Amino acid sequence: RLGCTGGAGRRIARMKVASSRKKGGAAAHAGSAGLGLAALGVVFGDIGTSPLYVLRTVFTLDGGAVRLDEDDVTGVISCIIWVLVLIVTIKYVCFVLRADNEGEGGILALATRVRRSLKPGRIASVVALLGVFGAALFFGDSVITPAISVLSAVEGLEVAFPHMAEYVVPAALAILSALFLAQRKGTSKMGKVFGPIMLAWFGILACMGIPRIVDNPRILVALSPVETVSFISRHPETTFVALGAIVLAVTGAEALYADIAHFGRRAIQGTWLAVVLPSLTLCYLGQGALLIDRPQALSNPFFMLVPSSLTVPLVFMATLATLIASQAVISGAYSIARQASHLGYLPHMKVKHTSATESGQIYLPAVNLLLFASVASIILIFQDSDRLSAAYGLAVTTDFLLTTSLLLLLTRAGWRWPAWATGLAAAVLLTVELPLFAANVTKIATGGWLPLLIATLMLVVMTTWRRGEELVTHSRRAGEGSLSEYLRGLASSAVRRIPGTAIYPHSMLTTTPLALKKNTEINRVLHDNVVIVSIKTLPTPHVPRSKRVVLDEIASPVRGVTHLTVRYGFMDERDLTETIRHGQRTLKLSWKLDDEAFFMLSHIHIMEGSKRSMWKWRKKLFIGLSRVSVSPSWVNKLPKDRTAEISMRVLI
Repeated sequence: RLGCTGGAGRRIARMKVASSRKKGGAAAHAGSAGLGLAALGVVFGDIGTSPLYVLRTVFTLDGGAVRLDEDDVTGVISCIIWVLVLIVTIKYVCFVLRADNEGEGGILALATRVRRSLKPGRIASVVALLGVFGAALFFGDSVITPAISVLSAVEGLEVAFPHMAEYVVPAALAILSALFLAQRKGTSKMGKVFGPIMLAWFGILACMGIPRIVDNPRILVALSPVETVSFISRHPETTFVALGAIVLAVTGAEALYADIAHFGRRAIQGTWLAVVLPSLTLCYLGQGALLIDRPQALSNPFFMLVPSSLTVPLVFMATLATLIASQAVISGAYSIARQASHLGYLPHMKVKHTSATESGQIYLPAVNLLLFASVASIILIFQDSDRLSAAYGLAVTTDFLLTTSLLLLLTRAGWRWPAWATGLAAAVLLTVELPLFAANVTKIATGGWLPLLIATLMLVVMTTWRRGEELVTHSRRAGEGSLSEYLRGLASSAVRRIPGTAIYPHSMLTTTPLALKKNTEINRVLHDNVVIVSIKTLPTPHVPRSKRVVLDEIASPVRGVTHLTVRYGFMDERDLTETIRHGQRTLKLSWKLDDEAFFMLSHIHIMEGSKRSMWKWRKKLFIGLSRVSVSPSWVNKLPKDRTAEISMRVLI
C-alpha cells in the first residue's frame, strides 16, 4: 500500500531500470576494458613485435631483390597493411573467432568442432589429421618465436654499440634461460603487469611512426588497396619474393583464436581494432617513410626511427615485449600439449598448476625442458634473426592454410552456408594465402625445413602414440573379457564378501577391470560395494560439474555392483575423488567414500610382440614413450594409503 501507483509509479520504475542498465553497462564496459588490457599482454605479444624485423627482412631477401626506392617501399608497406586487414581482421577477428568449441580455441578445438559436424568416415579422419598436424606446427612455432623475437630485440644494441655484435647470441641465450627457469613459478604475478607493458609498447609503436609520417606524408598512399594491386601488377616477381617476408607481419595471428577462452571474443576483437591494428599501421608507415628518406637506415629501420639517445631504452622495452611474446607462445605450447594428451595424441605428462585461481596457468616440466633445449639449439645454429626468418614464414603460412581449410569445412557442414558464400570466402582467403605459402616454400633449403622437420617429428610421435593406444585397447579388451559374462560367472562362484567399498577406475564400459578380475581370482574375496568407474574424455573443452557423473544401467546378478561413467572435457581439471563424492550425493548412492573406500588400479606393462601391427621402429618409439608417461593427473590426487595397483603385460 505504501508503493507508488499509476503513472508516477511507472515513471519511477522506468528510472530505476534505466539506472540499473547504466550501472550494468558501466560494469560490463569496465570488465571488457580489463579483459582487453589483459589480452594485450598475452594475445598480441607475437604480432606486436613483428615490426622489429619485418621490413629489414623484406629488403634483404635474395640479396636485395626488392628495390629500396619510393615505389617499392610504398608498395611493400601497402601489402603489409592489407595482409593485416585481410588475414587478421577479416579472417581471424570476423570469422575464426566465431568458430570456438564451447569457448575454447586453437586448431585442435577447431578440428574437433568440424568433426562433430561431419558424418564418421574418411573426411572426418582427414580433418582429425589436419588438426594434429596443425598442433604439431604450433610446437614448431613455439620453438622459433622465442628465438627470433629475442634475437631481433637484442640486435638493437648493435645500432648504439656496433662492437657488441659478438655478444648478441650470448645475451639472447641468457635472457631465454632466465625465462624458461622462471616458468616453474608461474605467470600469475607477472601477468598483472604484462597488459600495461604491452599497452605502453603499442603506444610507443604509434609514437615512433607519427613523426616520420608527418615528415613524409607521401607514404600515406600505402593505405589504399589500389596501391597494393598496382604494386603487384607492376612487379609480380618482386612481389612474390617480398611475400616471403611480408608474412612475418602476421605471425601470432593464430594466438587470437588460441586464447579466446581466456579473454573472450569481444575483448580480443575490440583490442585489435582499437589499439593493435592502428599502432602497427602507424609504425609500418613510419618505417616506410624513413626508408624513403634514408635508405641507409635499412640496417635496422625499427631502431633508427628514434634518436640514438633513445636506442638503449627502446632495446630494453623491445626485450620486455619479446619476452612477453615468448611467454605467450610457451604457455600456449603447454595448453596444446595438455589438450593433445587428453585427446589421446600424447602420453600423460606431469602438470603443475601455478595459480590457485586460474586453471589455465599450468607448467609442464617435460615440455619446458624440450622447448628450452630446442630454442637454445636454434639460436646457436642460426645466430641472427634474418637467417631465422626464413624458417618462420613457412610454419605460419602452413598453419594459415590448415585453419582456412577447416574453417571452410565448418561454414558448409556446421554453419550451413550456401555453396556460393563458402566459395567466395575460399576465393578471397586462398588468393591471399596461397601466394604467401608458395613464396615461403621456396625457402625450404635456407631454413624453411626447420618447422617442417619439427612438425613432422611431432606428427610421427602423436600418430604413433594414438596407434599404440588403439593396439593396447584392443589387447586389453581381449584379455579382460566381457563384464556381464564375468559377473554371471562370479555369481555362481564361491567368492566370499567382505565389508567395505572398492572403486575400480576403468576406461572401458563393457570389459572387466583387470584389478577386479585378478583380485577375485587370487584372494577369492569381493567387497560388499564394488564401484566400477569409467573415465571418458569428451571432445568438448568442459563438462559441467553437475553432469560429470552418470549412473550406468548394468544387469548384474551380483549385488552391490555399481557402474559409473565420469565424463571430463579435455580442458577440465581431474580430481576423481571429489568428482565421485559430488556424483554420489547427486545420485543419492548409499555406499561410503570417505576413509573407507579403496581405489584398485590396473597398470599395463607394454612389451614388443611379434604382431605386424606397426613398423618395428614405431613399436619401440611407442614403448619408449610409455616408459616416460606419467600416471594420469587424477591418479596423483587419490588417497595414497587407500590405493593399490595390479599390473598386466600387453604385447603389441
